[in-house]
Amino acid sequence: MFALSRLTGFIAVAEELHFGRAAERLHMTQPPLSRQIQQLEHELGVQLIDRTSRTVTLTAAGHAFLPEARRIVRLAESASLMVKRIPAGDLGTVIVGFTGASAHAVLPRLLDTARRVLPDVKIVLREMVTAAQMEALTGGELDLGLVRPGPGRPGVSSRPLHHERLIAALPDDHDLADADELTIEDFDGRAVVMYSPVDARYFHELLISTFTAVGATPRNVQYVTQIHTMLVLVRSGLGMALVPESAATMRPEGVVFRPVTAVRERPVRLHAAWRSDNTNPALARMLADVLPTQEWD
Repeated sequence: MFALSRLTGFIAVAEELHFGRAAERLHMTQPPLSRQIQQLEHELGVQLIDRTSRTVTLTAAGHAFLPEARRIVRLAESASLMVKRIPAGDLGTVIVGFTGASAHAVLPRLLDTARRVLPDVKIVLREMVTAAQMEALTGGELDLGLVRPGPGRPGVSSRPLHHERLIAALPDDHDLADADELTIEDFDGRAVVMYSPVDARYFHELLISTFTAVGATPRNVQYVTQIHTMLVLVRSGLGMALVPESAATMRPEGVVFRPVTAVRERPVRLHAAWRSDNTNPALARMLADVLPTQEWD
């Protein structure tokens, strides 16, 4: 079994494509780093790196091995975090997944509360779409997910955490930008930046039902996953969009936000989810002392 230090050295060289920079990044000198790579290649029985006096490149085997090396190091780091957890839960680590939108709506409040209530619990953040979070929760790679509601998963518990309104995002030179408020009917026949039906399924289905309820048929000109990407496309003049109210805190230049009438009251939902059999004491403390039993406004 090869040492993690050799894997870390290989990853650094593969990413820097320069032994000197890789050695500096690892706070070591170049000769021992070169020996680590040679030892790793000997253990694997293949050449991973082509070296010349002027260039460093990965071989085909090196390209194939790099993602596996990263995965092994990540698993080792995760195992290290696991054994350091303290049974009482006032010390330890909670790995939290979150969607891009929840970073504006809920994550600051969660982190602020955790710092006050559990100052010695380390929170490791992973930005992931809801589907990826559910997979990671099931696989034990996350302790807690901030997810959009959807079909339940066996063994995964959840509770409502937050809900908010939908608002309109428009380019500041749009012909509707001066309106005090919009209606869903205002989107009919208009160019709209839409959510991906696969990677942003929750928002896609929410908007489809919202438009269908009033018979509006917008022209979906682009499908995206992340709200910040959506606002970039709105700013470029590609179309209008419906986004969670918390997206307005991004304050992107060239984009204006307007309230929308005839939308269900605060239809955007966010849930906290965790694996029911997760025995991490720090997670139990977070569920009991940090996350509200009533939804955050």
